[in-house]
Amino acid sequence: MTAPDPAPARLVRDRTTLTLYGPFVVWGWLLYSFNPSVPLLADELGVTSAQAGLHGTAMAAGGLTAAVLTPRAVRTLGRRTTIVLSALVVALGIGALVTGTALPWTLAGMLVTSVGGNVLISAAQVGLALQHGRAASAAVTEANGVGAAVGLLGPLAVGAAVTAGIGWRAGVVVTAVLAVVSALLVARLPTGPALTGRPARRTPQAVAAQAASAVAPALADPAPAAAAPTDAPLARVRRATPWLLLALLAALALENATTYWATGLVVERTGADPGIGAATTAGLVAGMAAMRFVVGPLSLRVAPARLLAGSFVLATVGWAVLWTATTPAVALAGLVVAGLGYGAQYPLAVVLLLAASPGRTDRAQAQATLTGALAIGVAPFVLGALADAVGTHTAFLVVPALAALGLVGAVVGGSAVRATARRLEGSDPWPDPTSDPSPGPTTPASPTTSA
Repeated sequence: MTAPDPAPARLVRDRTTLTLYGPFVVWGWLLYSFNPSVPLLADELGVTSAQAGLHGTAMAAGGLTAAVLTPRAVRTLGRRTTIVLSALVVALGIGALVTGTALPWTLAGMLVTSVGGNVLISAAQVGLALQHGRAASAAVTEANGVGAAVGLLGPLAVGAAVTAGIGWRAGVVVTAVLAVVSALLVARLPTGPALTGRPARRTPQAVAAQAASAVAPALADPAPAAAAPTDAPLARVRRATPWLLLALLAALALENATTYWATGLVVERTGADPGIGAATTAGLVAGMAAMRFVVGPLSLRVAPARLLAGSFVLATVGWAVLWTATTPAVALAGLVVAGLGYGAQYPLAVVLLLAASPGRTDRAQAQATLTGALAIGVAPFVLGALADAVGTHTAFLVVPALAALGLVGAVVGGSAVRATARRLEGSDPWPDPTSDPSPGPTTPASPTTSA
């Protein structure tokens, strides 16, 4: 006897969902308004480019700190309070950053901003996943798309502020305004399992069944349902975690290395002036934003693991176009195609990682935050060092190597989760955040967070 096909997952953009998109808008504006401002900050402070680049190191350090803080904050304060407080920390950090008159001051401001921002995104991302269950991939991907789309306005705001003579700070300080507004909106949300960090207690068997099928809503030919799910599928699905972290590391390394150094490659290979070279990187962000609005709904029909694997292939195609380009137009096309691949990678890898960590979603998100900090802190530096040694064009051979690692992680990790899903097809993959199921007859499952 085969299990009935599960009802198609559907993304419902309710009040909680739209409000939880706010933290992604805050983070997107910060990234894309401050990064173009770093050279201007260096000129104002009279520091070298290398010293100004320490703001990226401070951002990575903030991510490492947030990876430790987030699970504990959610467990102690609840998710809603954690999101509100972290948004206010972002506003505080931005205040220090834009008023700083010396490098130590601005670095401290970036560190505080990064801690608050990473906690903010981590807590909100898990909240969206818990709110939407089997539609988590669509919700998380769309949230990242909204952040990237709004973030595209950041460089324009900075440019307009500089042209008007009021300086880059006027563009970056908008981050603080958005953070305060987001905090106020989240504070008004009703509490519930998706926002408290204290979901209903569930048996290990139920958690195993939920997680196993969470990432395969579109599997064809469902296999017979397991008669009695045990801890074996749960252990198997969790073994996918290292592979999915590898995919996530590769994805973030690709995005950050390309964002930092694509301008240099375009200038070196096409002879474009630095202004045009910098402008072409907008194609990367535009491709990422566009893909995130497409891949969200698509992930409800095609297994996210397959989409993740395909995204690394698409990113490699974009790299090939960029790497062989000799004109700015072709380079721009390559960056857009690469952005289409990059745009799918982070949200899908995170959703798969959360699905492979039943009962430990905040801990898994902390691992993702830690992985992101390592990628941000290491990948651009390594590619830059290689560029100094062998030239930017040769150094960019790192990109397909990273994509290959990501493809392996997506295929192996996704297969482990999907194979377990086939065994347990038909079970409800995520707890309904509006219900309060009674615990089963056996020992309750671990709480959502763990130390």
